[in-house]
This record gives sequence, C-alpha cells and structure tokens, in this order.
Amino acid sequence: MNKSAFELIYDVVKEIPKGKVATYGQVAALAGNKNWSRVVGYALHANPDPEHIPCHRVVNRLGEVSSAFAFGGENRQIALLEGEGVKLEGNRVDLEKYRWNAVTMEMME
Repeated sequence: MNKSAFELIYDVVKEIPKGKVATYGQVAALAGNKNWSRVVGYALHANPDPEHIPCHRVVNRLGEVSSAFAFGGENRQIALLEGEGVKLEGNRVDLEKYRWNAVTMEMME
C-alpha cells in the first residue's frame, strides 16, 4: 500500500526529537520530495493527532515559528518548544543549535 504525501510527512515529523526542530524544506526532503514545503504546511495544519505528531517542532527556513500555528497560534508553538528546552529569540529558533540533523543540506537542494 502506498502512503499519501501527508502520511509520509507525518512519519518524518514523528521522528523529530524533543528539543530539536526541522524546517518545512527539511521535512519535505525527508518525506521524499524537496518541493513539498507548502504541502508540509498543509499537512501540519490538518494534523489529525497533535499529541503524537509534534508539528510544533517544524519551523520555517529562517527558524521562525508559524503565526498560523494550527493548535493555538504562534505563542502556543513557542510555549511548546520552550517546554522542550528550545530557546527562542522572539519568534525565532537558532537553527545552528536546535536543527535536527537527520538530513544534510545537500539533500535539501
């Protein structure tokens, strides 16, 4: 049985460890298509199981949280990340420090 794009994306997001983040592009590349960054956003917005699919660990390419975070807004995403030990400057995560290193940058290009 082939998995849908959303299922592939959810599988990747489930692997992001506590205290780490991944970018939309990184999740897209790991899910099988580096051009799926927007699809990642749609999938996370439709997250059927936020308790087991930690969409709060996905940030944009600059490390910024989403102002449209589906489960309580930007402040909720910040609170969830801070609760896992991720420090933010305003609404931005230091990707050098907190990026999940499951993929090399070459894969994302």
